[in-house]
Amino acid sequence: MVPTHCGLKHTGDAMIKSMTGYGEASGQVNGVDYSVEIKTVNNRYLRALIKLPEAVTFLEERLEKLLREHLRRGTVNYTLRVRSSAVDDLFEIDEKALRSVTQRLSEIQRSAQMECTFDISNLLNLPGIVSAPMPTKETTEQITEGALALSREALTRVNEMRTEEGRFLAADLQSHCQAIKADIDIISGRRAVVMEEHAERIKRRVDGLLAEAKLELDQETLAREVAILAERSDIAEELARLEAHLHQFEQTCRSGDGDQAGRRLEFIGQELLREANTIASKTNDLEIGTRVVNMKCHIDRIKEQTQNVE
Repeated sequence: MVPTHCGLKHTGDAMIKSMTGYGEASGQVNGVDYSVEIKTVNNRYLRALIKLPEAVTFLEERLEKLLREHLRRGTVNYTLRVRSSAVDDLFEIDEKALRSVTQRLSEIQRSAQMECTFDISNLLNLPGIVSAPMPTKETTEQITEGALALSREALTRVNEMRTEEGRFLAADLQSHCQAIKADIDIISGRRAVVMEEHAERIKRRVDGLLAEAKLELDQETLAREVAILAERSDIAEELARLEAHLHQFEQTCRSGDGDQAGRRLEFIGQELLREANTIASKTNDLEIGTRVVNMKCHIDRIKEQTQNVE
């Protein structure tokens, strides 16, 4: 058999890939038709579900190894179908066992003085009567070579689809990153004003408490304490970490980051949400609060989409 593709395509693209894909291939080995179908969907890890005809179950280990060489994450549903026009290639009947069963049933019928007929289709369903033919060593090698070649061809198409889907994922993730950057810019511009307002509120509050207690505090000490309290509500570090996480996120989308892209993006998404929550807890400014809500909406969308990344 000579398949259309003799191996997997390796494109120069370094973008992330989706875990959703589909590929199929078909061909003949020794006059027998073989067809391979591979479907992949999301999964945190790689899980291979391989369905084979009984006659070729010896292929399972080789096929699982092949799938793991070329797919990193996702549930992989692999199906190999075999069609043959020759009846002898489809199954074997153990005639000796079948005669033994009918003979035993006849003896029971005579001893019990019963009259009944045997349904041959029911007898064929008994264990051991019908079995798949056992291929020779040479045939086994030919089947293995042909099945692996077809599987590689199907995997090529799976990866082409996963790569194409990955481009759409990367574009969508990039749009959310840009939206978050816009919110960060607005929050950064608002930060200095909020800090001044917060420091002034603290000063007025301290002045009021001192007046009630009829105490005095020199202005230098008061200014220092107010500055310390105001500093605790500053969000400069959180904004810096948000920008750093976004840079890492975009870099991972562009590079693909080997076999850890999906998991790395998931982790960065969690860190983005952590920083956004911290900003929300440290400031009660309405404008900043609104922007944080916007950011969290985009981050949630990012976390959903990264579940699809290989």
